[in-house]
Amino acid sequence: MPASWTGCCLAEQARGARGAGQHDPRAAAAQLLFQLTGGKSLSMLFETGMGNVARGDIGLVKELCFGVARWQLRLEQVTRLLVRKPLKKKDGDILALIHIGLYQLLHMRIPAHAALAETVNATRGLGKPWASGLVNGVLRRFLRERERLLVEADRSDQARLAHPAWLVEGLRNAWPDRWQDVLEANNLHPPMSLRVNLKKTTRADYLAMLGEASIGASPIPHTDAGIVLDQPMPADALPNFREGQVSIQDGGAQLAAGLLDLQPGHRVLDACAAPGGKTGQLLETAPGPVELTAVDIDERRLKRVRENLDRLGFRAGIRAGDASRPIGDWAETLYDRILLDVPCSATGVIRRHPDIKLLRRADDIPALAATQARILDAIWPLLKPGGLLLYATCSLLPEENQRQVSRFLSKGRGARLRPIDAAWGHPTDPGRQTLPGESTMDGFYYACLEKPGQ
Repeated sequence: MPASWTGCCLAEQARGARGAGQHDPRAAAAQLLFQLTGGKSLSMLFETGMGNVARGDIGLVKELCFGVARWQLRLEQVTRLLVRKPLKKKDGDILALIHIGLYQLLHMRIPAHAALAETVNATRGLGKPWASGLVNGVLRRFLRERERLLVEADRSDQARLAHPAWLVEGLRNAWPDRWQDVLEANNLHPPMSLRVNLKKTTRADYLAMLGEASIGASPIPHTDAGIVLDQPMPADALPNFREGQVSIQDGGAQLAAGLLDLQPGHRVLDACAAPGGKTGQLLETAPGPVELTAVDIDERRLKRVRENLDRLGFRAGIRAGDASRPIGDWAETLYDRILLDVPCSATGVIRRHPDIKLLRRADDIPALAATQARILDAIWPLLKPGGLLLYATCSLLPEENQRQVSRFLSKGRGARLRPIDAAWGHPTDPGRQTLPGESTMDGFYYACLEKPGQ
């Protein structure tokens, strides 16, 4: 949902259509953001915490949650200037509601009087009407002193940039000429990107179909099947989405399949496969029949892989398994191609998942790098001589990317780097990296590792 949510008339319509027992959207968003402090991602919270939200309010709840997460470090600093006495921990939902009010006043097109009134009313939805005076006073004072408060808050780099200090430092060191562009891109609403199923249609034909439906769109550079929409929309509203003609996938993620150079008859392993976006793309782009096995440690997320493949009309072997300890029938064979999309910090997809800025910590990076190393070491023996492994992350940090691959190459495992000669992204020696916002893409790292034939 874009930031151009137009406000009070839509909010009033949704409220009028809200049934008994359904939550006020701002109260629902405040509860979800309060739970976010417990370490669960917004994606997880949306799956379990939207049961009492009216269908017409879901878009607003998500916009409020994503928006507050995106700007929370700045909103927190402003709130400190406005609230002299810290709230009790149990009232973290009221603190979240204040952040929601500030976000609306700073970033949404809802008229200030409507945003203020609806946010104050939400204290009742939280069962805390005692807080209405507090929320009202804080937001009214912000409206009176807005410019002074923002100038004072922005003296903190963390608040002004809306990124934790450790991540700002890491990106500055990794990308000294581009780190500010990355931070700015992270704080923007992401575009909605699509991947056309080339087994069922062409990109040109699908663009024509979008045009007939008055949906603005254009091709994503450096991709064969990528399309970016002028405005986001529900997936089910896309022409022939349910028929599998198109999927939602960032353009940077779409670069993976071409790097694997699939050939008919190849046996392919998609390790760490969930939720299955790249799994589907491999089957869509293969020039002939391939035998694909998709593995993931999370059985719950494997359900998403099955659903995606069913919608696209493909079949694959789907197995639950730990890529760092290959066990089972999938680990008893050799593969011509392996896609190793390892767990990572996800620092390249912050604009789509802004809560990463709040959930991730600096000391997570060494632990993730150690996991990645174990997985790469464990999966490499499953590659046939003459085969190709694509190491991939959605991270921007060298500890997880080029340093990880350099470490592996130095171990004498018989791996050889295949250079990536491409017009997209940036060479990183070894590998290649896309950065958020460039060519509409998120941040992805890729390195191709060959195993010499016997």
